[in-house]
Amino acid sequence: MAATEDLKYSKDHEWVRVDSEGVATIGVTAFAAGQLGDVVYVDLPEEGTELTAGSEMGEIESTKSVSELYSPIDGTVLEANAAVVDAPETVNASPFDEGWLVRVQFTELPADLLDVDAYAELTGA
Repeated sequence: MAATEDLKYSKDHEWVRVDSEGVATIGVTAFAAGQLGDVVYVDLPEEGTELTAGSEMGEIESTKSVSELYSPIDGTVLEANAAVVDAPETVNASPFDEGWLVRVQFTELPADLLDVDAYAELTGA
């Protein structure tokens, strides 16, 4: 699945969707999921964890490698997707829908997040 218009993207291949005033969902892009290969393990931050944009917020492991997950925004984790922890392959099957990682309360989006066109240029897609 290609990147979508209603999302913002980090250079670390995470996406951000603003769900409502001050609440956003974060996941990894289809490009990242494809590069990782079959995802076999996901470690996510707990509810209440304070995130800082650009800092590590978890880990994702595939049959190819282990990679850190980086938060694209500052905020507080409201919910981690337990379904992804239980079935990590969901990240590959549905990176923009069921494969979301965390919901975060935030105050503002960083200016360095990319729109869909800039992200496509970054990835060559």
